[in-house]
Amino acid sequence: MQLFKFVEPKFILMRTIQFREAICEAMTEEMRRDETIFLMGEEVAEYNGAYKASKGMLDEFGERRIIDTPISELGFAGIGVGSTMTGNRPIIEFMTFNFALVGIDQIINNAAKIRQMSGGQFPCPIVFRGPTASAGQLAATHSQAFESWYANCPGLKVIVPSNPYDAKGLLKSAIRDNDPVIFMESEQMYGDKGEVPDGEFTLPIGVAEIKRKGNDVTIVSFGKIIKEAYKAADILAEEGIDSEVIDLRTIRPMDYNTILESVKKTNRLVILEESWPFGNISTEITFQVQSQIFDYLDAPIEKINTADTPAPYSPVLLAEWLPNFNDVIKSVKKVMYLPS
Repeated sequence: MQLFKFVEPKFILMRTIQFREAICEAMTEEMRRDETIFLMGEEVAEYNGAYKASKGMLDEFGERRIIDTPISELGFAGIGVGSTMTGNRPIIEFMTFNFALVGIDQIINNAAKIRQMSGGQFPCPIVFRGPTASAGQLAATHSQAFESWYANCPGLKVIVPSNPYDAKGLLKSAIRDNDPVIFMESEQMYGDKGEVPDGEFTLPIGVAEIKRKGNDVTIVSFGKIIKEAYKAADILAEEGIDSEVIDLRTIRPMDYNTILESVKKTNRLVILEESWPFGNISTEITFQVQSQIFDYLDAPIEKINTADTPAPYSPVLLAEWLPNFNDVIKSVKKVMYLPS
C-alpha cells in the first residue's frame, strides 16, 4: 500500500544536471526529510561513491548515516534488511549489480518475503541500487543484466530509469516506498545530462512514458539501451516511418496498459532489451500482448536482445553481441513488411 502522495512539480524552472547528480539529489533530499534513511555500500562515503553519486553526502550527514563497507555484499545487504525491522529505511548501493549476486540470498529470501512471512508485521522499506548491464569492455562477469531475475520474484519492485529526470523522481518514490525496490542505473549513464525541475517532485512507480509519439510501429525499451531506439526512430522518420517509443521506466509492476493501447493504434511491436534472449522482459511483454490483443497485431512481434552468450571482452565481438539502432531499424522494417 502506498502511504505517500506523488508530488507534481509546481514550477516551470528547469536546470540541466548529470545523471549522477540526480541520484545524489534524490538521496540527499530524502535523507533531509527522514532521519531513518541511511546509505551503505562500498566507497559511498570517503570516496564520494564509486561513480561520485554520493558526492558531499558524508560531509552533510556524517559517518553514522553514510557508511563505507568492506567488500561483503551478503553482509551489508543483510544488515540493511535487518535494519528495516527496527524502523530504518536503508539505501544499499552495489558497485554493480553483478556483485549483488553475492548478496542475492538476502534480497530474494529475506527482503522480498519478510512482509508475507511476518504476516504483515514487518514491511521492508529498502532500496538496493547500482549500475546494471554492460559498460564497455568489462567482459563476461561484469556485463550482465538481471532485471528479469529480480522482476520474477514476488515482493520486489524493479525500476530502470534512462535519464536524470526519471532517475530523480523515481528514486525519491522508491525511497519512500514501504516495499523493497531494486533500482538499476548504468555506468555509461552517470555522465548523461538532462533537464530536471528545480524543486520537489516525485514520479509514480509502475507508470511507463511515451517518449515519442507515432502511428506506424511501437518500440518498447528501457534503461540506457533505449538510446538506440531513439536513433532508429530518427532515421526511420526520414524514411516516412512514424515510430512510437515507450520507456517502461518500471519493470515491476509493469505498465501493460500503455503498451497495449499503443499497439492497438500501431498494430506492430518491436521490443529492445539489453538482456540474454531466453526468458526475459521482452518475453513477458510478448506473451501479454499476444494473449490480450492478438487480433490487433498485423505482424509477429519482434524482440531484440543480446547474443545468447556471456559478454565478450573483444570490442569487435562486443559490438556484435550488443543490439544497436541498426537492429531496431531492421526489426521495424520486418514488422512493416518492408525491405531492410
